[in-house]
Amino acid sequence: MNTTIIRQVWSIVEESSTTALESLNDSDLVDQLLNKLHARQNLTPEDWSIMSAYLSARTLLIREIFQSQ
Repeated sequence: MNTTIIRQVWSIVEESSTTALESLNDSDLVDQLLNKLHARQNLTPEDWSIMSAYLSARTLLIREIFQSQ
């Protein structure tokens, strides 16, 4: 897993509109974040799969970040 991609995804989480993403279910939340990440950096299918699993395992943390903003 590329550390640059990980940094970018957490930057996207911090920059994202909490109201828009907070209402999404976990699967849609992960998809939205992946699409935003893909817009910044072209993800290979392997990167997409890895980041999908990474984000899916951290949806609770992402939601807590949204609530704290």
